[in-house]
Amino acid sequence: MSTANPQPLWQPDPERIAQARITRFQAWAAEHHAAPADGGYPALHRWSVEHLDTFWKAVTEWFDVRFSTPFTHVLGDRSMPGAQWFPGATLNYAEHALRAAADRADEPALLYVDETHEPRPVTWSELRRQVGSLAAELRALGVRPGDRVSGYLPNIPEAVVALLATAAVGAVWTSCAPDFGARSVLDRFQQVEPVVLFTVDGYRYGGKQHDRREVVAELRRELPSLRAVVHIPLLGTEAPEGALEWPALTAADTEPVFEQVPFDHPLWVLYSSGTTGLPKAIVQSQGGILVEHLKQLGLHCDLGPEDRFFWYTSTGWMMWNFLVSGLLTGTTIVLYDGSPGYPDTGAQWRVAERTGTTLYGTSAAYVMACRKAGVHPARDFDLSRVQCVATTGSPLPPDGFRWLHDEVRDDLWIASVSGGTDVCSCFAGAVPTLPVYTGELQAPGLGTDLQAWDPSGKPLIDEVGELVVTNPMPSMPIRFWNDPDGRRYHDSYFDTYPGVWRHGDWITITSRGSVIIHGRSDSTLNRQGVRMGSADIYEVVERLPEIKESLVIGIEQPDGGYWMPLFVHLAPGAVLDEALLGRIKQAIREQLSPRHVPDEIIEVPGVPHTLTGKRIEVPVKRLLQGTPLEKAVNPGSIDDLALLDFYEELARKRP
Repeated sequence: MSTANPQPLWQPDPERIAQARITRFQAWAAEHHAAPADGGYPALHRWSVEHLDTFWKAVTEWFDVRFSTPFTHVLGDRSMPGAQWFPGATLNYAEHALRAAADRADEPALLYVDETHEPRPVTWSELRRQVGSLAAELRALGVRPGDRVSGYLPNIPEAVVALLATAAVGAVWTSCAPDFGARSVLDRFQQVEPVVLFTVDGYRYGGKQHDRREVVAELRRELPSLRAVVHIPLLGTEAPEGALEWPALTAADTEPVFEQVPFDHPLWVLYSSGTTGLPKAIVQSQGGILVEHLKQLGLHCDLGPEDRFFWYTSTGWMMWNFLVSGLLTGTTIVLYDGSPGYPDTGAQWRVAERTGTTLYGTSAAYVMACRKAGVHPARDFDLSRVQCVATTGSPLPPDGFRWLHDEVRDDLWIASVSGGTDVCSCFAGAVPTLPVYTGELQAPGLGTDLQAWDPSGKPLIDEVGELVVTNPMPSMPIRFWNDPDGRRYHDSYFDTYPGVWRHGDWITITSRGSVIIHGRSDSTLNRQGVRMGSADIYEVVERLPEIKESLVIGIEQPDGGYWMPLFVHLAPGAVLDEALLGRIKQAIREQLSPRHVPDEIIEVPGVPHTLTGKRIEVPVKRLLQGTPLEKAVNPGSIDDLALLDFYEELARKRP
């Protein structure tokens, strides 16, 4: 892929650069910590990775992180895995998340929106009061620091209150969305043995009610560690026998008590998509998340008290935790609980309009769906307050950049970002002071020494390589749950390049300092030594109106050959005839390379995804290599398990 395009799609104007928080931070850090005053973001980034301790100390000072006991060093041990951040320090994440209540008590902390698209505010003082009440009740139930508290909840204010109350107590939060089935939830929660479970009776999605009381009953039966279950009557049903009622636990006017915990005390457990084996139970720390998210949201996303932050997500995805952290910067966060496309494809734009969103985050898939459906956001909605549209989940194709630029606003900051559940943050993405190039992420994040490496560990520029991070980040996992010797954690990231985090993505770092994501490195297409990410294929193929979605796999053959099928899920009414086959091949040949024209193009009934919406390339590859279904994939992690029957049958028929 060429990285020589000299013309940016968007360039921040001088006033925007001057007003950006990251500009003010650089000037302050130059005065107080010998950061470079000139050279803009590239100079600041270089300083942040070369002077890691000083940079992170500066972040804590700039954002006025409240340490109830001081740290002895910024980085006690910098080896990976096992880096020790701010040893000796104690603090509390929830205390920082609720600080804005002191001077903005009656302004909204949360704006809750359901499928009626009518925002309902929860003020800072009310949020703080409910957290105080619930934290006191959790303590009365015997919940102590380190205990696990779980939520089977949609994206509603109660979920935010429960997370913050859990953190206030020093307990460990973990959540799943209520569209997860019982098996998927148990695969996660049984690993961590929660003592409290917050549940709803059901949820609303796509204009319909979905009763989840039977699933809740199964969770209660299968989680013997539970001491209490809390019922939130979203659909208005009575609490089941033995359950506590949400209103009773959040009624008191109680000042929150914030347990002061060590910097590396667990804050929450997130789960990888877990396409093989049990999901990885990833533990991140109170202090690590606090400082990483302050940096990411306050500097990279440029968020502050005057902003409104909306990211379409569910409680089963790390982006929900990231969204909640918007409270750390005093920002009003927008919680949307509903279908992304109900009652029409433009639903998320309507939510952004009605909430006055300034930073709107969504998935690349939603942007491309809007483009395909002929949605015209700027024509149909007042998006004058939206300063930035951010995307993640998969790489935003160049056509997605151009569509946002043309259909939202030509001076729109488009921030394609990439990170992972593993760090609950971004490796690369938004920088408010840098230009945006079509199809590219603006730059690596501050404090993140992001590089592209070849197999021997040599850094590459303007060439495709493995995404690696060569220095520790505060939000890297402190451990995996039930991984006593750290073997699974080590093998997940550090077995390829000892002491260096390998994430499993192919990237290009351009000579301009921007970043291109090509897809997962373990499902990368490699023909005759030319490597290409699957995202590049999807971007070309799915421009064709007949293609609803596609999946491409490259399989090394025992004889040294290489079989590369392209699976296509057709739009209604489309037929995979010779004409369409020819146009698919021509598009790939002309826009990518002749080497990447697939060996076969096969119509499929659908493309399977993880529950967080990612195409499952590696499990399908394993199925096609003859791996039995139960070993190729964790059934509870797939959105439509029946779709895998097709691929399994195809593997049986192949010679």
